[in-house]
Amino acid sequence: MQAENLIDFIRLMNTEGIGPVSFYKLVKQYGSATEALASLEKSKKVFSLQCAEAELTKAQKQNVRIITFEDALYPENLKRLNDAPPILYLKGNAALLKHTANVAIVGARNASVNGRKIAARIAYDLTNSDVLVVSGLASGIDAAAHKGALFAKDQKGPTIAVLGTGVDVCYPAENEQLYNQIAEQGLIVSEFCLEASAQTSNFPRRNRIVSALSLGTLVVEASINSGSLITARLALEQGRDVFAVPGSPIEGKNAGANKLIKEGAYLTECAEDVLGILNLSDIQALKTYQKQSEETKPLDKNKKEGIIHQTKKVVRSEAEILQAIGKSGLEQDELIRFLKEDAQSVMAEITELELMGLVVRTNGSFLRLTKEGLRQIR
Repeated sequence: MQAENLIDFIRLMNTEGIGPVSFYKLVKQYGSATEALASLEKSKKVFSLQCAEAELTKAQKQNVRIITFEDALYPENLKRLNDAPPILYLKGNAALLKHTANVAIVGARNASVNGRKIAARIAYDLTNSDVLVVSGLASGIDAAAHKGALFAKDQKGPTIAVLGTGVDVCYPAENEQLYNQIAEQGLIVSEFCLEASAQTSNFPRRNRIVSALSLGTLVVEASINSGSLITARLALEQGRDVFAVPGSPIEGKNAGANKLIKEGAYLTECAEDVLGILNLSDIQALKTYQKQSEETKPLDKNKKEGIIHQTKKVVRSEAEILQAIGKSGLEQDELIRFLKEDAQSVMAEITELELMGLVVRTNGSFLRLTKEGLRQIR
């Protein structure tokens, strides 16, 4: 799209009182965004040309791409919504928008360790099966799903994060490292203008994009009033499949997922459950859409289970390894020597602990315990 037309889209979409539905009505009525603006200027104050040009300049400086629903890159599934975002801001590998074998993974922000572990494991396995994981970068399940996807394909796996802020605003701030990694390996998407802060009303709007980009939505740990159930409801309205991981009825954070299963969602325990229902056993390789596709080799059949499933042969208990790393941290090689176990097995267990949010690496190989990891050894 030419810069002039894009500026008109930005101006019309950011004019007070204009949302996606009214945007499309005005464009249909007047034939174009340009003509709609000309008509509105007679009766109301529209978003200024100067501000729209400044927005475009900011995007260019930050290497953010802005597309409209008229762009060939705009996802067809998203275009079918009557309130599809007229404008999308993209940061990262924009080609990922053309990948259609996508699954959304959402759930509780205050997720349990086991919940995060399940989300990360399923995301990891889906990504290694060339399914693109989509989520919302929230704390808890969303973050775990993104991490699992990023760890796949020899730690080059892509993922899409849809934000309820501008693409240049990391929310929550605690996910800054994850945000940067997704921008490098995957794609960050938002319909909101640059520098837009987190507003409560933004997140239900974000959820419709998460579900629309995906063939199905998996819910891992969600209370009855969780925003994840909004995403599941939107997925159903959009004709998508809904999956849910069952949990103990004693835990309130499992009530939403269990309710979905009672209402007909597919009970899900592993990635194979999702792949089977969606008939995604034989799809176009996701590596086609990766920046480093030439460096990424598909796993052979014997490796399909990946690193995470290899951790079923855990050399020690999680607590023992956390204790060995300790409060002051430890070099990776030192941990392997200390445990006196096979290096590959120890590395697999370290990966699992990272996905669970118990351990982080600094300077490449130095291991430190997170706050959650420290709580585990107290």
